[in-house]
Amino acid sequence: MELDGRVAVVTGGTRGVGAGIARAFLAAGADVVVCARRPPEAPVVSAGRTARFLPVDLRDPAAVEDLFARVAHRHGRLDVLVNNAGGAPYRLLRDGGPARHARVLELNLTAPLTASLAAHGLLRAARGCVVMVGSVSGTRPSPGTAAYGAAKAGLESLARTMAVEWAPEVRVNTIVPGMVRTELSHLHYGDEHGVAAVGRTVPLGRIAEPDEIGDAAVFLASGRAAYISGASLLVHGGGERPVYLGAATAERAAAAEGAVADRGATADRAGAVEGVVADRAGAAEGAATEAPPVRRPAPPRAPTGSHGHHRSQGGLR
Repeated sequence: MELDGRVAVVTGGTRGVGAGIARAFLAAGADVVVCARRPPEAPVVSAGRTARFLPVDLRDPAAVEDLFARVAHRHGRLDVLVNNAGGAPYRLLRDGGPARHARVLELNLTAPLTASLAAHGLLRAARGCVVMVGSVSGTRPSPGTAAYGAAKAGLESLARTMAVEWAPEVRVNTIVPGMVRTELSHLHYGDEHGVAAVGRTVPLGRIAEPDEIGDAAVFLASGRAAYISGASLLVHGGGERPVYLGAATAERAAAAEGAVADRGATADRAGAVEGVVADRAGAAEGAATEAPPVRRPAPPRAPTGSHGHHRSQGGLR
């Protein structure tokens, strides 16, 4: 398979998007290590293979260094680091003090930096890559998750700088997912009707599945992306329809005018067809009822000395 013999570490890989990424790497043939503070409720498996779990608090630099030392001891190499761990509760800026917002920044920005620095030596030896998991929240306003959005924006900037500083030995890219269906979707979108309603706001008509984010990560880690570094890959189903378009009267008027024009064109086409049919019917009826022409005696020949021209047959004046 595409990543046979490769070793990948997926932070936060025990559930949600992280588990989808881990499954995709397993299916591609890689040996996968998932890490989080708590073990998964069930092992992460795919294609008859199981990811290895190692506990770690990514906000503890010493624990992170120990994690990659264990990976090196067990596997002898590291080809891919996927910095997926992150997240944030819904909290308006005024409702949380600086310390709470700082912890969100620490988990979503500082922790990926800590993990990348700890893994750099192994990745450089293997000429491997780092895949950051960003978010569309880093490219648009994120009310209720301001610190999270700021961290994800910083993560993309960090990845671009890493891609320059660590080239050519280590490639660094960012996946920028939109909305993804996970075990926690109901906390954000409600029941299945809410999830479906949110999905209808996406141009592709649904939110993503975790394994689809995993497929994008496998691509960026594979030889097919050998010349891609410092890039941000949007995996968001086409993005979001701008809200202002729903409020604009011009678009609704244009849509209504287009519908009227379409109906008019349809009517014109129907009328044209009906006219053609009527013309053909009339022609057929006329051909059936028209009396045969009356033969008249030929006029006498012109006398000698005339112009000598004869009227052609049937050319009556």
